[in-house]
Amino acid sequence: MLTIASLVPVTMLPPQTFNIWDKAQHAFGFGWLALIGLLAYPERPWRLAACLLLYGGAIELAQAATGWRYGEWLDLLADGVGIALGALLWFGLRNVLPTQRLKAFGRRAQ
Repeated sequence: MLTIASLVPVTMLPPQTFNIWDKAQHAFGFGWLALIGLLAYPERPWRLAACLLLYGGAIELAQAATGWRYGEWLDLLADGVGIALGALLWFGLRNVLPTQRLKAFGRRAQ
């Protein structure tokens, strides 16, 4: 869904009042992906974060190739901020929730 929303023409998206909202959407989307990814696969957090950042970069390159969208470095930065925030939330949840509960969640996701 994130890829589709990132690549459709801007005219098909809801109007944006502030340009900052675009960056917030990037941060929220990638923060959510980081959180659910780390809950499902907690063994290699750095690998997951790096792969998500590469995914964000691939989306920006694909946007630049469409002709109706354009890639931005600031969007990739917002992706990285979102990934960091999602990881911070995951680290906090790890300390609050019992370890067995997180492991059970990871087994169900597989």
